[in-house]
Amino acid sequence: MKTISALFDTYDDAEAAVAELEAAGVPENDLSIVVSKPERLDEDGSAAAEGAAEGAGLGAAVGGAGGLLAGLGLMAIPGVGPVVAAGWLAATAAGVTAGAVVGGAAGGIMGALTDSGVPESDAHVYAEGVRRGGTLVTARVPDELTVEAEGILRQTSTVDLSSRRREYESEGWTGFDPKAKP
Repeated sequence: MKTISALFDTYDDAEAAVAELEAAGVPENDLSIVVSKPERLDEDGSAAAEGAAEGAGLGAAVGGAGGLLAGLGLMAIPGVGPVVAAGWLAATAAGVTAGAVVGGAAGGIMGALTDSGVPESDAHVYAEGVRRGGTLVTARVPDELTVEAEGILRQTSTVDLSSRRREYESEGWTGFDPKAKP
């Protein structure tokens, strides 16, 4: 099992990638999506995000077309703020966030990503991308589907992580700060 992730500038592109991964055989339980600025989802009618909660943890279901996307829920991630999220990564981030609140340590999306095998340097860019309005798709992919799943993400409108990292660094960014304002 390998964890693969991709950052998208638009929810629609991320949603299309999730659909393609599901069609390729990646189990729904192994897919996650984290969308910042949940009010954007109202524009295309795929989810209603009124009343985005400030508290951590999965909130009430807010709609979606079906499957993974029907499980979208509201949560808050330190340094990111309110997000709409679904899947195993969201549950892990909520658990890490709850543990961080109790233990006084940083965690949230960074902890969930690195715990799932995403390199820390990439996790910083993914977390910052979500903080800045992007959508993150993360999949735990069975070994026999890894090449196909990676190909799907390369063929979709993913953000080039190296370019995005350079863009952020040119602005003085040094890494995701979970204590920063969303």
